[in-house]
Amino acid sequence: MKHVWEDVTLHNRSLPPLAIKNPECLGLLHQLDRSTDMWIQHYCILKDGCLYFYASIRSTQASGGLYLQGYMVNEQTLSFKQSVIELKPPSEEFKTFYFCAENKTENQRWITALKTSIKKWLPLHQAIQDFMNRPLEETRM
Repeated sequence: MKHVWEDVTLHNRSLPPLAIKNPECLGLLHQLDRSTDMWIQHYCILKDGCLYFYASIRSTQASGGLYLQGYMVNEQTLSFKQSVIELKPPSEEFKTFYFCAENKTENQRWITALKTSIKKWLPLHQAIQDFMNRPLEETRM
């Protein structure tokens, strides 16, 4: 059974970057290509827990996308880069991704946006568990 978000994501991938309505974050990110140990620049759009990759802001459609549900977002130091965004998957069968923006401030903007976007789409059982694990005084209405 196909989920409605698959259709939305496929639709969004076919759009130019500036046609995606109300993105949660957008801008240039460099992605580490682990096979060549090189940083590849992408224009990126974050929308509803999915990160879309474009060759440039003038691209007619996304060159790729990454579903972020279950991913953890961390700030790391990697080789000569001062601050790197690590996207760690929920299980080892998936790949860990490394990104960096132009500077530390931009990295922090992306980290905040990524965490917020992922958190919006917590599975119901995890949201209930997180709520139940909070201190009693935080759960009172």
